[in-house]
Amino acid sequence: MRVFVYEHLCATLPTAAVAWQSLRGEGQAMLTAFSDDLRAVPGIEVVMLEPGQAGEFAETAAQADFTLVIAPECDGILESLCRTVEQVGGRLLGPAADAVRLTADKLKLASLWKLRGVPTPPTRLALPQETVPHIFGPAVVKPRHGAGSLATHWIATGAEWRPALTAARSETSDDLIAQPFVPGRAVSVAWLRGPRQRLPLLPTAQDLSPDGRLHYRGGSLPLPPPLAERAVRLSAQAIEAVPGLLGYVGVDLVLGEAEDGSADVAIEVNPRPTTSYVGLRAVARLNLMETLLRVVQGEAVAAPCWDDRTIHFSVDGQVT
Repeated sequence: MRVFVYEHLCATLPTAAVAWQSLRGEGQAMLTAFSDDLRAVPGIEVVMLEPGQAGEFAETAAQADFTLVIAPECDGILESLCRTVEQVGGRLLGPAADAVRLTADKLKLASLWKLRGVPTPPTRLALPQETVPHIFGPAVVKPRHGAGSLATHWIATGAEWRPALTAARSETSDDLIAQPFVPGRAVSVAWLRGPRQRLPLLPTAQDLSPDGRLHYRGGSLPLPPPLAERAVRLSAQAIEAVPGLLGYVGVDLVLGEAEDGSADVAIEVNPRPTTSYVGLRAVARLNLMETLLRVVQGEAVAAPCWDDRTIHFSVDGQVT
């Protein structure tokens, strides 16, 4: 079986936008982790593109049995790549292009979640001419179609509103959205999802920068069992509300201060491989990529087992 693993920033730089070059190390760490685990699966041939070969993406996807796409959601990049795989008759190890399109739009996703009863912060457009809102609390402003915490700003007071919007607009041409800041613990849950089975992986705590930019710096695992149970429960609800989320999918959450989970909220869906994989693979007692392949093909598999260790991982793939 031939599996095509494609990481967009590694394949396109140095032609990629300068703003994305800071994420290249993160992309390289994911590319290495996923491809190494796939190579360890008996009968799997892994195919990758060298830098500058992105023009061969469609042809390579057409010749592969499966394609794993690692790419940012902004500017429609991830959706376009997934749609190309579908158009050439390939098979994705991640969500369908239509599901990527929906989840990449944070405003539409928030509206869908509200309609389906998934707890999520109120989300609205931050208009260019807008002054300080009449009723203001701590807030987060970020691109409507964003990834990697680029152009993301935490706003503590009304006096910071206009400067933060001006700064964000200098970093992106996308629409901006605003959400109230939710205090709590930032976590993520990755899922392996197929036509017959949905397997949650270990929830991980996210390490976000304290400078008001909320840059993702890696994470740690495991979470204490009560928090992990809340994370799995809410992430399952968030994913089930969106059609077409098969393969490898991640969900970002904030677990609020209420112990019963009543203040927990879903933040966004990552319809693609996530950096937390570099930590998850370090404590998994089986090959997670072999499990993903079997789940996507409709096989029934046992839930992953995990080592009883506490680990920390960085965005460049370092695990301690």
